[in-house]
Parts: sequence; C-alpha cells; structure tokens
Amino acid sequence: MLLVCRFRVSDPETFTERVKRALELLTAQPGCDKGTLARSTDEDDRWVLTVEFESVVAYRRAMSPFPVREHVIPLLSEALTDEPAMYEPTLTSTGGEVEEHTSLLAEDAFTVRLGEAAGPAKPR
Repeated sequence: MLLVCRFRVSDPETFTERVKRALELLTAQPGCDKGTLARSTDEDDRWVLTVEFESVVAYRRAMSPFPVREHVIPLLSEALTDEPAMYEPTLTSTGGEVEEHTSLLAEDAFTVRLGEAAGPAKPR
C-alpha cells in the first residue's frame, strides 16, 4: 500500500522536523517499508509525503501505537484533501523486471453505493 499526502507548507523548517519525527515512528513499525518527503520544484510551498507499507493490515497496525497517533495522525490531518491518499500498487519494477500485483479491491468496487456491497466475492 502506498500513502500519498500532499501539503501546502508556510514554515518548511518546522514542517520537516515534524515529518522527520513522523517518519521515524512510522518506519519503525513492522510492515512499513520506507517513507519519503519531497519538495516541489515548481511551487516552493508544495510538498509530498509518501510511505510504503507491505499491506493494508501493516498500514492499519502502523497507525495504531500511541506515539504514532500522537505525532503522525495530526500531521496527516493537515494534508490537502482534494485527492485520495491511499493507493494499492498494480505494477512495480526493480532491476528492469516488472511485477504485476493482484488487486485486493472487490470486483464491484466503485460501482455500488455504501451499504450495498457485502464484500469482495473474488479479487479483480
């Protein structure tokens, strides 16, 4: 799973210190593979935080410890909300080889309304 949070930042020094602490906490959790903070080269107040998790379960568990809830959740709540934040990988590549991943979304995802789906019958 990939967490992508975009931010508009007015105080880069304070922001990067907060993100540094958040990344220390998150990447210390089992199943959290890596995190990256990047600054836009086009707009100086735009930043993006990406964090990779082994699975949805790893993401949820990583967000559970009290120090994470105390430091990370408030930071993430400041992210811009005009786009989704969680993504599941479909293709990954290392060393020139591409790996295809099976989606965990239900076959009828995005076609039913809240309360209508009983759960995935089979993966896509």
